[in-house]
Amino acid sequence: MTFHNAARLALFFALFALACCRFITPGLYLKAGQASFSAVKVVASIHSNSQLLRERSQLAAGSSQAMPTASQPDSKQKSSAPSSPPLLAPFPVRQGTKSMPYLVKPGQSVTSIAWHFLSQTVYMRRTSLENAIRQANGLKSDRLKPGQSIQIPGIPIQPVLDKPTTVPRTFQARAIYLTGWTAGSARGLDLIRKWKAVGGNAVVFDIKDYDGDVRVPYDHQYASHAGITIHNLPKYIHWLHAQNMHVIARIALFRDAHLAQAYPEMDIRSRKTGKPWLENGKLAWVDPSLPVVQDYELDLAKMVANDGADEIQFDYVRFPAEGDQPDAEFAFQKDHPDWPRTKIITDFVARAYQELHPMGVLVSLDVFGVMAWARPVDLNHTGQNITQLARHCDVISPMIYPSHFFRFDGYSDPGDAPEHFISESMRRFGVATQGSGVVLRPWLQGFHWRTKTYSVEYVLTEIRVAAEQGGIGFLFWNAINDYPKPMDAMLAMRAAGDLGYQGRTATKASPRGGAAGKELPTALPNAAKAASPQAK
Repeated sequence: MTFHNAARLALFFALFALACCRFITPGLYLKAGQASFSAVKVVASIHSNSQLLRERSQLAAGSSQAMPTASQPDSKQKSSAPSSPPLLAPFPVRQGTKSMPYLVKPGQSVTSIAWHFLSQTVYMRRTSLENAIRQANGLKSDRLKPGQSIQIPGIPIQPVLDKPTTVPRTFQARAIYLTGWTAGSARGLDLIRKWKAVGGNAVVFDIKDYDGDVRVPYDHQYASHAGITIHNLPKYIHWLHAQNMHVIARIALFRDAHLAQAYPEMDIRSRKTGKPWLENGKLAWVDPSLPVVQDYELDLAKMVANDGADEIQFDYVRFPAEGDQPDAEFAFQKDHPDWPRTKIITDFVARAYQELHPMGVLVSLDVFGVMAWARPVDLNHTGQNITQLARHCDVISPMIYPSHFFRFDGYSDPGDAPEHFISESMRRFGVATQGSGVVLRPWLQGFHWRTKTYSVEYVLTEIRVAAEQGGIGFLFWNAINDYPKPMDAMLAMRAAGDLGYQGRTATKASPRGGAAGKELPTALPNAAKAASPQAK
């Protein structure tokens, strides 16, 4: 007998008992009704898990049905925010779950116990685990007695593991950025589900930002363990995959305040004082040329790939660009004083690609938008030679926020000229990377800083212009993870009947190999305004 048939049989007997008990006593009738309701939930849970497993297996197999593309929108997606995730089926676990006995300690409550065990269960939200604990133990309040024995439900029989979902580098990723704090919170889960509901299919989240705090458990002698916000990375990635999300793990490399401040031997040195070199008075950088630094970063990246991330995104893959540059002394200069900084960065990226790509992940790089202009001062300081780097990665993501092009091309208010700066940046990056096969997937501005005209129309312009110049997909950056305008823009494109991520080339392929698309809308249609909870 299959599990599905057994569940249906249990439902039949529960309903039969309910019918019989109607003629006996109210108490028995209530108990039978509770049993019947539990059976219904079991069947619903089985159906939900089975559906997610089918979607997950399709995703792993690279099915086009598992992850909608620009030309194939998901007909089941809704424009409004979805309801809370089902309590009894947070995501599928092939081996099933079990309950674990636990003796309550003095001062503990259901809430504190749920916080303690959350990372060990299949539940994603503390409130969901709280409710499950109450249900499993028949608790009517949060009051617990020291020494009381309770059951902790939802413990996977086998550890939750996952593998990278292999996609081509030309995959049309449509992503928002989440900090480590947001990603590991209930707000982050809600944002991801809302982003999916409006047509998003990818998420970028911090594994390590420039403060150096690693947001996931990392068993390394140099790692900081104070800032963990995602306590079970394989489980988190598994949940993202269950949402059909492309998982992009961001690692800020050589700007690492933790390493710089905790391990002086990793610092850049000052030629004048022999002490650690400071950038604008801050001790924030480690020496990119030190093997111990490079090994630390690559070990972290490989751990994340092993935990199932689909793409490793390196940020701050460069030397410091500000501060007293002539005073900065790097380890490689002792033996090779004639080497340019570009050699160190390019060699590191080549090594990273060689070690990570066989693991089934994409490797992407975040670079300054101004690098498209290839000014010698920027090249010499950062060490980012775009033409060289393009040969050793799958994706380059230039940060082409219009507001950041200070005093470029004669514009006094560059933030209000998205069409010019995105078009010119993408055109220049296209020339610099021509023939390499690398994909250009830009970071677009998702914030109003130094921008008087930031709006839904502004965001649509960014997407349209980037696509016209050969961009494949896009990423939105907002430091506080607030995305009402990008979400409304996604709704506008959907309401227009075309997601349109590949620009205006209606009858021929995109300059970088993408399929053809239609012209993007330039305003939020009335239908989308009515559907959007953020529309004002």
